[in-house]
Amino acid sequence: MAMAAIAASELCTSILTPKISSLAHFSPSLTRTRNLLLLGHHNWKQRPAKRLVIRAARIQSKAVPLKSRAPNFEVMFICNHCPFVIHLKRDIVKLANDYDRKGLATVAISSNSIVTHPQDGPDFMAEEAKSFDYPFPYLYDETQEVAHAFGAACTPDFFIFKKDGRRPFELSYHGQFDDSRPNNNRPITGRDLRIALDCVLSARPISIPQKPSIGCSIKWHPGSMK
Repeated sequence: MAMAAIAASELCTSILTPKISSLAHFSPSLTRTRNLLLLGHHNWKQRPAKRLVIRAARIQSKAVPLKSRAPNFEVMFICNHCPFVIHLKRDIVKLANDYDRKGLATVAISSNSIVTHPQDGPDFMAEEAKSFDYPFPYLYDETQEVAHAFGAACTPDFFIFKKDGRRPFELSYHGQFDDSRPNNNRPITGRDLRIALDCVLSARPISIPQKPSIGCSIKWHPGSMK
């Protein structure tokens, strides 16, 4: 999880702003709001830097030096209650563990409104992370600005960023986990995401079509407009 913090820090540095003063640090006791210059979308060009606010569930991690180099990076938008996420949850954990050993950093974000879906809030996220032994930071996007910045539309939704030396992060994949859905009787394989990750980690072009993810729509705050 420390490497995910490095990647989040460097990703936002390269996409949103030329400077960053501190590295996000996730700890077992952290539930309060922290400022994190987090992430971005591949179409960000000359948009002004913006400080986004997230909250971290109570999950274990440790600090890392600011000068540490960022790895390739996966961002996924998930939540606790969505049947499409529940269907994949154990396989998402397995994939994250498999690719952590290959040098991939992963972070999960929940952007759902807790006004309409309190079960998706940070306290329940912490329980979920512990129950499924999440090997990645599980963050709460309280303002929903991170989801807007990415153009995330549903849960689950997967983004892979590649990092080539000192060049900025580049979005390489935005799509589904695989073709399995609740009740469609197709086996869960993670095929699409695994092929995309293997291509990125071996510096090859992604060799499959990028199919949009299908799932539950992100639950926007009442009265807000996407």
